Amino acid sequence: MESAGRSPGSEEDLVWDLPTPSDLPSQFSKPGSDISKSSGDRRHSSSASSSSTSTNRDYSSGPNGRRTRPSVTSIASSLPTVREMHARRTSSQASLTAPPHPHQSSVSSEETVVSTKKALINFQKVVARDPGIDEARIRKLSRCTTEYNAQKTVYDRLIDWADTSYNRLGNQVLGLFMESRRRPPLPHRDELLGLARHYYPARADLKVQVCDFGLDRAERNEISLGQIEEYWQSKPDWVDVRWIHAPLGLGLSHSSIEDIFLHDGEQGREFENGGRPGWPYVETEVLNMRSHKNFQEMRDVYTILSNFKALDDELDGSSFKNDLNSSLQSDIQWRAGHLGVTANYWNLVASDMPWQLDEGLAMGIMGPIEGLQPIGRKINRQALSLHPFFRDSHLVRNLFRCFHRADGILLTLSPMAGVNFLDKKMSQHLSEPINAIFDNENASAPGYVFNAFADRGTSTWHRRTVEWFLTYLITEVGVTPHNRRQGQNAPELEDAYSSVIQDLKRRRHAPWRKNETVRLVRDYIACVDELTIVKMMCQKQVDLFKGMQQDVRKFETQDNRARRAPDNPVGEPMPERIKWALNFVTGRHDATEKLLIDAKQSMEALFQLRSIEQNELAIVSDSQNKAILIFTGVTIVFLPLSFFTSYYGMNLSSIVNTEKTEGYFWKLCGSIALIIVVVVALGAFRHHLRNVWKSRRSVKPTFSMA
Repeated sequence: MESAGRSPGSEEDLVWDLPTPSDLPSQFSKPGSDISKSSGDRRHSSSASSSSTSTNRDYSSGPNGRRTRPSVTSIASSLPTVREMHARRTSSQASLTAPPHPHQSSVSSEETVVSTKKALINFQKVVARDPGIDEARIRKLSRCTTEYNAQKTVYDRLIDWADTSYNRLGNQVLGLFMESRRRPPLPHRDELLGLARHYYPARADLKVQVCDFGLDRAERNEISLGQIEEYWQSKPDWVDVRWIHAPLGLGLSHSSIEDIFLHDGEQGREFENGGRPGWPYVETEVLNMRSHKNFQEMRDVYTILSNFKALDDELDGSSFKNDLNSSLQSDIQWRAGHLGVTANYWNLVASDMPWQLDEGLAMGIMGPIEGLQPIGRKINRQALSLHPFFRDSHLVRNLFRCFHRADGILLTLSPMAGVNFLDKKMSQHLSEPINAIFDNENASAPGYVFNAFADRGTSTWHRRTVEWFLTYLITEVGVTPHNRRQGQNAPELEDAYSSVIQDLKRRRHAPWRKNETVRLVRDYIACVDELTIVKMMCQKQVDLFKGMQQDVRKFETQDNRARRAPDNPVGEPMPERIKWALNFVTGRHDATEKLLIDAKQSMEALFQLRSIEQNELAIVSDSQNKAILIFTGVTIVFLPLSFFTSYYGMNLSSIVNTEKTEGYFWKLCGSIALIIVVVVALGAFRHHLRNVWKSRRSVKPTFSMA
């Protein structure tokens, strides 16, 4: 490109004006050509600021079926002169300054989005990006962090109370004399209400992202769910696609939102193969990383506070207190009555909780009354957390569903609020409040998608349609988590699980220690379970992208027959995008399957090894049993003799030198012996007696607000 302040054709221009890849012949402008890229670009593809149209010229076949190479003379003769290059650039600049066609983008080939394969290994862009955070995000992070710290204090007091409220009567008696055994006071009613609304916001107050994309322009607004119907009724004239993202999981609110949205507009192009039978919309399950601490806090708040009946009335009344929608609340109430459930506060917010890998099948067909309910309060550590990089993280599942209309409005519903991109700063990303994750393009895939088009809007899109954006979004979100966006500076999931399995194998050959085998088997089972779910999810994603591949090809065929030219011919077409995503998840599926086979074989080898060890111990024990048998035989012979000699050697008339009789002796010694026998029997059967006692007292505790 010409330097600023220099006129074309100057002497300085003749020195520095070298041919660009777009000025070279087609055989040099191929993506794989070494001439079109510098030495640094051969290792890492260039940034998204430039790309060139590649041509696949078919040269005539030579001997043995090989294509003949063009000669050096033909290549040199086809190289443009400096004057010709200036003429080309002058005409290119004139075309850029001319008013654009109303239905065609004015962006040049040097401003288009590069292919996905280049963007994912874009090392130069990662190095050159500005790590600074804008002031608005800093203020939001500060506000969210202050609010979280205040609620964390209330949460700690609630946990202290809950962990001591189920103790047995013995601890309650000891509490009268020991302060450490006393139950801490329960937080105040208003504090508990604030804690519930912090972790599970009322439905009308839930934050929704509205992203508008137009030619060379993009805007994002944050609204509440109580205003969502207003924003999907219409969109501004300059907007090509409006994307509304609501953090709702599967449940009553989710079902009502999607139903009202689809009835308020005309249905878009159907994804017949990508969707379910009779349901031509795209959905997938997404893996993301959540902070183990935050996940445990959400589970604790739900399982403890949902039993406080004294809070229900006020919480239920606040669910739709700020709702400005015309039909959302009435539709939820109708749907709850139709399904025979209660639309109370805790039933509505239960869908905000992420799914653990072992909760339910992958992509089960579940309705609003079969949404996730927490299995228990405590969250078990995953096998993935055995890897040092993932020690404080928890791999969770979330459903991501897309609904699009013919008027260019896309609605996505998912409670996904974790980290999608694996980065060396993942611990820092996990510590951020979940309300601010969307703004972090280095952690959130939806946030990255918006920022990818924040400057140029729809100018870089191959087709400025809602179907193209949906395809881009679902492929970007569906392949996460991965480390490609951040320069591969963190281990992939497959690499982490491989390291975990190798560590389990080393522990398998360690010297025997008490209870170590039980812990090892539990880690193996957890690893196998997690890999099984990941494999199932990858298979579902493979089926999804294969179906979408057929759908987008059909869309392209329809557009070509209708003579609808692409808005940006050099942009990334939908079939190419789907092909990349399909290859990505297929590779992950194959790698996960190999790891699963390795983990199962290793666990079977562990069982065989422990079985051999048990056989050896049995042989040693048999020799010890023979020695004990001889000792027992000798004891049996001499035990009657010892009893009779002791019994008949006693003074039967009275105890010597005392006034006590023989009856007193038997009463005292017999009572002591009976007490010893009872104590020993209770100690031997204490576990069985404890289970019987718990089964008789298995009544759900009631909580008092006093």
